[in-house]
Amino acid sequence: MLASVQSMGLAGIEGYRVTVEAFSADGLPMFEIVGLPDAAVKESRERVRAAMASCGLAFPVARLTVNLAPADIKKEGPAYDLPIALAILASSGVLDAKALEGTAAVGELSLTGGVVGVRGALSMAIAARGCGIRRLLLPADNAKEAACVEGVQILPVVHLQEAIDCLRGTRPIEPEKTVPYAQMMRAHHTANDFADVRGQKSAKRALEIAAAGGHNVLMIGPPGSGKTMMARCLPGILPDMTLEEALEVTRIHSAAGTLRAGEGLMLERPFRAPHHTVSSVALVGGGTKARPGEISLAHGGVLFLDELPEYQRAALEAMRQPLEDGFVSVVRVSAQAKYPARAMLIAAMNPCPCGHYGSKTQECRCKPHEIERYLSRISGPLLDRIDMQLEVSALPVSEITAGAKEEPSAAIRARVQAARARQQERYDKTHVTCNAELSARQVSEVCALGDDCRLLLERACEKYHLSMRAVSRIQKVARTIADLAGEERIGKAHLLEALAYRNLDKDYWRR
Repeated sequence: MLASVQSMGLAGIEGYRVTVEAFSADGLPMFEIVGLPDAAVKESRERVRAAMASCGLAFPVARLTVNLAPADIKKEGPAYDLPIALAILASSGVLDAKALEGTAAVGELSLTGGVVGVRGALSMAIAARGCGIRRLLLPADNAKEAACVEGVQILPVVHLQEAIDCLRGTRPIEPEKTVPYAQMMRAHHTANDFADVRGQKSAKRALEIAAAGGHNVLMIGPPGSGKTMMARCLPGILPDMTLEEALEVTRIHSAAGTLRAGEGLMLERPFRAPHHTVSSVALVGGGTKARPGEISLAHGGVLFLDELPEYQRAALEAMRQPLEDGFVSVVRVSAQAKYPARAMLIAAMNPCPCGHYGSKTQECRCKPHEIERYLSRISGPLLDRIDMQLEVSALPVSEITAGAKEEPSAAIRARVQAARARQQERYDKTHVTCNAELSARQVSEVCALGDDCRLLLERACEKYHLSMRAVSRIQKVARTIADLAGEERIGKAHLLEALAYRNLDKDYWRR
């Protein structure tokens, strides 16, 4: 007897329909799975057999063949356990085939029959809706993240027996309730606040500009000057994610398997801080299964690279194209995927190996060739892709211990929100969300300069030997500064401040 169950697969962060067909025939007892299954899918034979026994169901003594269609796409992971079990039960007459119409199932089975969470549930739910599927049986651990998808009922399943009873109609499963996005946003809060950062007004101003325009930042300063603390506070001043942004960010983390069990949509912008020993594959993405890397996991948020010169040169150079394009194309022999990678890069480093070059409080112990070798680990092309360079000085003890109140993140965030609102209005009906994403043509239109500003920029190019990419990024930063000031045109003061954030090359790399 032939029976089929609809399921969903995952390719990168995109879901696609998989039809699980089970054919039971007389002959020597055997159980074969075809349709390009990987090792995890092949092992489902033993999980399904044990799960059915735990439910008191006899495994059919027959020649059993399970096909996963389309057969030309490699199937990975244990998410097909539940649909395989249901297809076998339907082929042996335990379930009515009509009960499976309009229903898809996804889930891993434990040996006791429990349904375990899987990766990419949100992408699968979106794909199921596009395929016209009305109901989706999902592990209870994944139900919240998929419940935001309208047009398809999400039925949380804890045990195989529960799914069987639901399809028989003896014990229906209550669909997961959808919580409005606005209601979810009211419940979230940020952990780090700029009110806890003493002093560093110029650094806070620079990070406010970066947040308002989505710009990349490099902070250079001695150890303990507050670079890491300020970077961790940055997500708290970024604007709230829209529902579309939250869906995209959650899809990436769901596909990577970094969502906690029972977690719904990600409400706070991601903050990723990989250790400096991270490989280029882990940073950018790849591996045998073309998984997303740290730069994609930081999409929509902040990628923080502390101690930048300590990272592998190959890993840093691999980021150059994603920083420019906003996405990563991972191509391997067995898999390929395209992941979004539009994150703010916030990098921090010491000015020298001992950390005190140029310090007014402590003497540098490094020799000139040691400083040069340390700084040369950061290539010119990578520096060129960083919009703002910021020098962070060590604070005197009197300023650190002072009881003066600092401006909270909420006040800074209000100004950032206002600047982003101006940008959204300006870039309406385009794919641009902030100034940092402007193309070369859009820069010439949106960031047009007056005669006095153009002359100033030309002089700066001659003095600092700026590349065309650096000039474009200076214009974008000046546009953001003008947006924060509520100005329609870029003024001389805006351009001068933007130029001030590109003058560290001469102090460190062009000494």
